[in-house]
Amino acid sequence: MDRLIFVGLSRLAPSTLNALTIVKPETVVRWHRAGFRSYWRWKSRPRSGRPTVAVEIRRLIREMSIANPLWGAPRIHGELLKLGIEIGQTSVAKCMVRRRHPPSQGWRTFIRNHADGIAAIDMFVVPTISFRLLYGLLIMGHRRRHILWFGVTAHPTAEWIANQVTQACGWEQAPRYLIRDRDGAYGEVFIRRLRSIGIRDRPTSPRSPWQNGYAERLIGSIRRECVDHVIVFSERHLRHLLLSYMKYYNEMRTHLSMEKDAPVPRAVERAGYINCRPVLGGLHHQYVRI
Repeated sequence: MDRLIFVGLSRLAPSTLNALTIVKPETVVRWHRAGFRSYWRWKSRPRSGRPTVAVEIRRLIREMSIANPLWGAPRIHGELLKLGIEIGQTSVAKCMVRRRHPPSQGWRTFIRNHADGIAAIDMFVVPTISFRLLYGLLIMGHRRRHILWFGVTAHPTAEWIANQVTQACGWEQAPRYLIRDRDGAYGEVFIRRLRSIGIRDRPTSPRSPWQNGYAERLIGSIRRECVDHVIVFSERHLRHLLLSYMKYYNEMRTHLSMEKDAPVPRAVERAGYINCRPVLGGLHHQYVRI
């Protein structure tokens, strides 16, 4: 049969003999086998069966697998069923992102899981109208970056700072770790008080303020949004300003890092008239619906 085919080709198209002169017989056999496979693949193509997965669903499955590296196909399949998306579990497994290594959480997730037990402490200087220097002490939590405590004094000592930490955190709600710089005011009394409460002291490296970035950023906000626009008269005046700012910062001020929400979450108000209330004597305003 092969000979008859080649004889027929040579009769119909004699120029094909020129092409055969540069092709080995093994090549012709390989072409025949490839054509055989292609023919039966076309013959056996599925004419019905499982429908194809839409592009939007495939994209959603990939986003789920990337955002949740610890989830497998059954977990993602269950979430899709709860969203009203009817799809097979095997189809979900085919659309998931392939990983070379075992799944691992990201650094952002790791830090957020431990932020609830971390607090930061730092001090800043504010001049008064009589050119005296007052020291402000702030303690903030890393979980929602909320301010836990403000203290004001003209002579910061280790015993005074230890008392401020005790009043801010108490003996039952103390954080697990406290980040601070290496200021000489944090003396032995302060360190012993932390150990007695059960707080682990974590001083930053020398000349490394970025290691306590949340507190440093908060001090910058206090200066830009409050004390740089006010002349402080006394300790009582500064304490009143800082407490007013703490209420504004925790309950009203929106933060980019928290998706435009306040440390104390604010509910979205959609009904009523918008009312403007001055805060800090008019430096800032609160907008609410009434």
